[in-house]
Amino acid sequence: MKILMYSVRDDEQPAIKNWAEKHQIQVDTISQPLHLATAPQVNGYDGIVIQQRAKVEAAVYPILCQAGIKQIASRTAGYDVIDLALAKENGLKITNVPAYSPRSVAELALTHTLRLLRNLELFDQRSAQQDFRWAGLQAKEIHSLTVGIIGAGRIGGTTAQLFKALGAKVIAYDLKERAELRDTLTYTSKEKLLQQADVICLHVDLNPTSENLIDEAAFKLMKPTAYLVNECRGPVVDTSALIKALKEQRIAGAALDTLTGEEKFFNVDLTGQKLPSQALIELRSMPNVIITPHIGFYTNIAVQNMVDISLDDTLKILEGQKSPHEITA
Repeated sequence: MKILMYSVRDDEQPAIKNWAEKHQIQVDTISQPLHLATAPQVNGYDGIVIQQRAKVEAAVYPILCQAGIKQIASRTAGYDVIDLALAKENGLKITNVPAYSPRSVAELALTHTLRLLRNLELFDQRSAQQDFRWAGLQAKEIHSLTVGIIGAGRIGGTTAQLFKALGAKVIAYDLKERAELRDTLTYTSKEKLLQQADVICLHVDLNPTSENLIDEAAFKLMKPTAYLVNECRGPVVDTSALIKALKEQRIAGAALDTLTGEEKFFNVDLTGQKLPSQALIELRSMPNVIITPHIGFYTNIAVQNMVDISLDDTLKILEGQKSPHEITA
């Protein structure tokens, strides 16, 4: 049995090596993502694992089918890069890693929120200019605020628990309410959450119902003192509406670990080059915006789990078993 992993980084190699040795299975890696030019490399392999932001082109699925590939394991929670209908047509089972480490993303949401509340981005900018005054940058204590969680699943629920532990009032909007979270948060409507929350954290999957979930109408409902924290997917927020809301001071600031079109610039060294996104240029110029390059997953535990779970799922399917993480159209 041979497995090919796409888009592999150096920091993943130790986990891959340990898994391969433990299971006595050959696992080969390439640094490029799965696309039309790299798809033929699956010849001779039994299974594949991917992690990427660019969509898998339609012409790739027949190539995988003809090569005898029966599955694609995504070592991420998101699987929007895969066309589930085309995968099914070509006999491909799709798996993801829905809970590689909810703490890793939740802790970044908390970190981003604390940086916003303590005006640390603004203090850093002042200090860089040797201006060490604090006038005008009074902070807010988190226990005095209401935190709104949109998407209270595994990650959103963990985020809620962290904020609750610090004394914040936590409210949430989710289509599926979880009884085990009722001691942590209070469920409400999306509209009431937007109106009441001082901090709004986004933790939803990207799908047709969540695209542009936070649009111009949503920003009009938010407090002018509220902060937006996006740790899920860029298209969940209407970027042009966000920029407009920030410019018109409809909200106080934002922390963004993901942006629409991020595959063109996140995890890419663009030192000395013109940025390929006007929206990114505008957001970076704003002193009340924090941008990180989609690092919510990037912790020791999360990376280990992403490798192990995706390879475990691949092995299960290749051995004729059913994976608990299989995605159906």
